[in-house]
Amino acid sequence: MVISNMRENTLFVKVQVPQGSEIQKLEKKSLSSNIFVGPPMDEKKFGSAPRIQLNDQFAEISDIRAFIEAERAARDEVDVPFLTTTLKCDKDVKMGDISDIKQELRQVGALRIMYAASRRAKDTY
Repeated sequence: MVISNMRENTLFVKVQVPQGSEIQKLEKKSLSSNIFVGPPMDEKKFGSAPRIQLNDQFAEISDIRAFIEAERAARDEVDVPFLTTTLKCDKDVKMGDISDIKQELRQVGALRIMYAASRRAKDTY
């Protein structure tokens, strides 16, 4: 038997998620839209400033509204209230950049937000 793991998006940004102690798994990953934020993989071409990736392309904060509306249109109407936006941000991204993204999500009515994190080792306190 052959098993393959298909990645939905090709990452163009480096994302090393922060660690957390109170982590929960998302029940339905199909009801999740991912926004990746981090420095570009190709820093020579795109610079070292953090960039936003929506699906398989770089985007600006103003593009988030159209992205969320397209994600809602692609889902069944019954599932739309349960859509969760997952922010997969590099641990070195400034909170001001994340706040700008959250503000845009708030304006479009995407209020269910989840931050991706990895489990912290128990002895790091």
